[in-house]
Amino acid sequence: MIKKCLFPAAGYGTRFLPATKAIPKEMLPILTKPLLQFGVEEALSAGIYNMAIVTGRGKRAIEDHFDNSFELETQLIGTSKEAQLNEIKEIIQRSTFTYTRQRKMLGLGDAILTGEPLIGNEAFAVILADDLCDSSDGIIAQMMKVYNQYKCSIVAIEEVSYEQTDKYGIISGKKIHDSNDTYLITDMVEKPDIDNAPSNLAIIGRYILTPDIFNILKKISPGKNGEIQITDALLQQAKKGKVIGYQFRGKRFDCGSIEGYLKAINHFANEDGYQ
Repeated sequence: MIKKCLFPAAGYGTRFLPATKAIPKEMLPILTKPLLQFGVEEALSAGIYNMAIVTGRGKRAIEDHFDNSFELETQLIGTSKEAQLNEIKEIIQRSTFTYTRQRKMLGLGDAILTGEPLIGNEAFAVILADDLCDSSDGIIAQMMKVYNQYKCSIVAIEEVSYEQTDKYGIISGKKIHDSNDTYLITDMVEKPDIDNAPSNLAIIGRYILTPDIFNILKKISPGKNGEIQITDALLQQAKKGKVIGYQFRGKRFDCGSIEGYLKAINHFANEDGYQ
């Protein structure tokens, strides 16, 4: 059973400057809810209550959001606004939050390795908050069913256009038992150009990882821009054992880009009846 979810949240969010000079990109709102809260709610819906968050400088707003605000709560007692705090208060009551800091921005692999003291020796989920997913049954909950069957690392994948493969880790693999959504991964390439992409199946910001990933990450040589790539570690797992790619049910928005962020706002505005 997966009991912990890791949230890498140390990045600078430079594509959203100047807003992200003082506001963590994970706290950018979709209507009235921060991106990171969507991720925490997804973990909770999968039965995960321990949230491990890897932060960096200027991320104090994350801790404040998932903490009690006695002054604000006192001011709102008996007013029409009191009910609007109940949603986040329920999350705080149901969850445990632990934090550590990534000292240098050395890639997703390093961020995950930084979270090792918070995770320990057990399988865990990873959610990248700027990959916002909307699904009736939750992407991590879907992936946990796959993990319970295969007991190996699982990555969420989706089809992208070949023109976009240089933005993602791309897998190649073969479908398992005539499945329409589950692949045994045989190769991975980080951000290949269109001529070198082994497929158009892209890894998105949802993972379930087995704890041996930490020892592999410790031995990985830095790749592009001196970063430690999680795809390199996953490829080693795939070569030595197996890694499953799961084509999830749901809609994903790349909120690390302004275009994707605006699409997410419009999508949820329509769902909530604002338009």
